[in-house]
Amino acid sequence: MFHPSTERLIDYWRDKKGGSALPSRADINPAEFLELLPQVFILGRDGGKLPFRLAGGFVSELHARDLRGQDALSLWALAHRLELKSALDVARKRRTPVVVTADIRSHGVPSVGMEVLFAPLRGASGETDRFLGLYQPIAMMARLMGRPAYELGVREIQPLGESNEDMPRLRLATLDGRRIA
Repeated sequence: MFHPSTERLIDYWRDKKGGSALPSRADINPAEFLELLPQVFILGRDGGKLPFRLAGGFVSELHARDLRGQDALSLWALAHRLELKSALDVARKRRTPVVVTADIRSHGVPSVGMEVLFAPLRGASGETDRFLGLYQPIAMMARLMGRPAYELGVREIQPLGESNEDMPRLRLATLDGRRIA
């Protein structure tokens, strides 16, 4: 069970999907979830990168910058990027949303929990080339004392409609010859 706002956007995605494998970007009408807009984002797909196409006010303020065009994976801890990218590639191929339980990390204060929804969308070309997303805090944001996030850390990745055993797991990953996972 997720936060009610996360559940609401998942239900919206499912409703827009209807009998199709996925909703298209054109099916998404932000006026139908106005109260969530500050927390909503849309990612594109450009090669191996996931650039922000749209980021709500809360999302941009949390990172203290305009995120348009920035690779979403760059916001995550280096040690978690490969695992997250793999999970999102699987979600895109399986056409199923993923919820990441994450830590918002900021300097000098305890981390704050957050759910991050990634729901795949079909672009104008017909390919699964976008994600509708949501940042949903699950702890008191006041703990950050107004400080911006310097990174997000993965606690758990939960593909919807599947058990976690079905999710591919990394056994060993290296970067420049150093073990990172």
